[in-house]
Amino acid sequence: MYRRFISGVAATALLLVAGSAAAQDFSAQRLSDEIRTISADDFQGRYPGTDGEKKTLDWLQAQYEAMGMAPGGPNGQWLQVIDLKRYTPVADAAKASWTGADGQVHTLTPGTDITLRAVSNDGQASIANAGLVFAGYGIHAPERGWDDYGSLDVAGKIVLVVGGEPDGDLFNGPYATNYQSGAYKADEAKRRGALGVITVSKVGASDTGWTRMAQGNSRTRTLTPGAADLEFSGAINADTAKALGIDIAELAPRAANGDFRAFALPGVTLSVEAAETTDTLRTHNLLAKIPGTKRPNETIIYSAHWDHVGVNEHAGGDDKIFNGAWDNASGTIGVLEMARQLKAAPAPDRTIVFAHMAAEEMGLLGGYAYVADPVYPLETTVADINIDMLPLSGPTKDVPIFGKGQNSLEDDLQALAAKEGRYVSDDGQPEQGFYYRSDHFPFARAGVPALMPWHGVDWVDGGKEAGLAAWKAKFGADYHKPSDEWSADWDLRSAVENLTLLYRLGLQLANSDAWPTWKPTSEFGQVRATSDAARR
Repeated sequence: MYRRFISGVAATALLLVAGSAAAQDFSAQRLSDEIRTISADDFQGRYPGTDGEKKTLDWLQAQYEAMGMAPGGPNGQWLQVIDLKRYTPVADAAKASWTGADGQVHTLTPGTDITLRAVSNDGQASIANAGLVFAGYGIHAPERGWDDYGSLDVAGKIVLVVGGEPDGDLFNGPYATNYQSGAYKADEAKRRGALGVITVSKVGASDTGWTRMAQGNSRTRTLTPGAADLEFSGAINADTAKALGIDIAELAPRAANGDFRAFALPGVTLSVEAAETTDTLRTHNLLAKIPGTKRPNETIIYSAHWDHVGVNEHAGGDDKIFNGAWDNASGTIGVLEMARQLKAAPAPDRTIVFAHMAAEEMGLLGGYAYVADPVYPLETTVADINIDMLPLSGPTKDVPIFGKGQNSLEDDLQALAAKEGRYVSDDGQPEQGFYYRSDHFPFARAGVPALMPWHGVDWVDGGKEAGLAAWKAKFGADYHKPSDEWSADWDLRSAVENLTLLYRLGLQLANSDAWPTWKPTSEFGQVRATSDAARR
C-alpha cells in the first residue's frame, strides 16, 4: 500500500489523534442495554416497511440528535428513501421456444424445460428469434488472465453460462470470488449488450435439484437496486441444453481450463415471453455524519443493517417474534456507539458517516440502494467498515475478517491488532460464503475498499478448541431463530476489543490523506481503477 512520509506538524497531529484514540471508552454495559432496547418485543423484529422500522429509526435518530450529530442523508435529512420493487410472475404468462438451423420450431415447457423471470424494468419480456451464445462461465477476469468472451460480439443475443466458477487456486481455492455470482454474470453480459442470461444446469430434467429450483421459480422476488436491466434471466436443464446443441457434460470441463472462448450456436434462435406484476415496498436507510474539517468531500463510512426478519405467525412454538438481538441489533448499536466515541474525539480531517442500512436480510438491498444512488460520491469514499453481529465472548487473539486478501485495510487492521498482541485471520468457513452476505459487499462490488470483521475463535482463555465450539453452538442455536434474544449473560468483552480496533482504524483513515487500495489479485481493483483520477 502507498504510504506518505509524515513529519513535523503532521506527525504531531497524528500523536494527538493517537492520544484521543486511547481515550475512547466503549462500555460493554451500555452496548448491552441499548441492544436490549431495540431487540425488545415491541420493536417487532424490525422488518422493513412496518411499525417496527419506524420505531427503530425514530429511536436511532433521537440518539444521534442527543449527541449533537448532523443528519447525513440526502438534502440534509436523516433518512434515505428506498423504494424496493417486487415482482411476481403472472400465471401461465411464460412461454419459450427455440428454432433450429432447419427452421423447425420446438416448444419449451416453462417449469420443466426452462425457467424464466423478467425481474427488471417493467416486468415484461418479449424476445423473438434471438441468437444464442455459449460463454462458458461468463467470466472476464483480467487480473487472473481469464476471458471467456474473447472477441465474440454478443450484442442483441442471449448468453448461456455455466453456474459458479472454475475450481482451483486461480479463483481463490475454497473461498469463492464475485465471479461465481449470477449478478456478476448478468452485469458482464449486459455490459456487452446481451438481452438475457440463461444458466445451464449440469443435471437433467428429472433430477431433484432441477425440479426443486423450478418449483421455487414462481416466488415473489425483489429487484436488487442497480442490478443489470436485462430483458430476462432463466435456466435450462442439461437435457434442454443438449437439444440446443450444448453437451454440458463435455463442455463444462473445457470451460474450466482457461483456454475456452465463447461461441455462437449456428442457426439456433430462442424466443421467450414473460410477464410479472409489480408492487413497491418503501423502507429507509438512516445516516448521520461528522463533517470533515480539511477534506470534507472524502468519506469514511461505518455501516450496519438495522433490520431483521420480523414476525412469522407460522413459526413453530409460542414465540413468533424474530427479535434479532445478535443479528443485527448488536451491529446497529456497535455503529451507534462508534459514533458516540468519535463525536467525542477531535473533529476529523475527512467526513465520517454512520450508515444504518435497510433490508439486508432481503439481500443487502439497503446497501445496494445506497451504492446505486450514493449520498457521498463512491470515488471519494475512502472505505466502508461494516459491523454485523458483534462477537459474544471473552477476549480473543484473532480478529477474523471476511474476504482476507482483498484490500489494504486488512494490513492497517493487522498493524493495529499487533500492538494488542492480536492477529488478523480469514473467517475459517469458506463454505458459508460470508463475504457476500453483509452490507460491506455492495461497496466492495462498486470498488470501494471495504472491511468486515467477524467473531474471533482463538480465545485468550481456552484457545481455538473452546472458541470454535462455543461459536458453532451459539450460531446453530440462535441464527435467524426466535431465540435470538438479548441476554444479560452475554459476554461483550470481545465486542469492546473489536470496536476499539475499528475506532482506531477509522480515526487513522479520517486523519490521513492516503487511500486504501485493492490487492493485485482482487476482482474489485479494476472497478476502483476507473475512478483513479478523482483521488489524485
